[in-house]
Amino acid sequence: MAAPTGTKLIAENRRARFDYELLERLEAGLVLSGTEVKAARAGKVHLAGAYAEVRGGEAWLVGASIDEHEQGARFAHEPGRDRKLLLHRREIDSLYGKVRERGLTLVPTRMYFKDGRAKVELALARGKERYDKRHAIADRDAKRQVERALRRRR
Repeated sequence: MAAPTGTKLIAENRRARFDYELLERLEAGLVLSGTEVKAARAGKVHLAGAYAEVRGGEAWLVGASIDEHEQGARFAHEPGRDRKLLLHRREIDSLYGKVRERGLTLVPTRMYFKDGRAKVELALARGKERYDKRHAIADRDAKRQVERALRRRR
């Protein structure tokens, strides 16, 4: 999926598309400290294995890593800390209900700057079984072979 206009992509969680069936996407703001912003602008963000959860009526990004910024030694942040997500109350309540009732997971798919503000694209996702993953790999291989055959015919 292409980045929306006026945005700068920081990190993408490509693994999420393989491990999960992505159902619904939404954008959330992200609370970052000064050195985290600088490290994010340098692209030192890792979303693999990260997820979002609702705790005490607030949404949190858990497991995302933002490496330390070289020049921010004295004011350095903790790379693996939980970060608060900025969502409207009704969005938080809706997500909490869907995650609790349907057994879905909130997975960050992309992190980017939009108009100078850090944003995270969250996807409401259902985990794929091993069978589903094998099926996805087989489909991808079949498409690749068809493309090769078409290129040879041209």
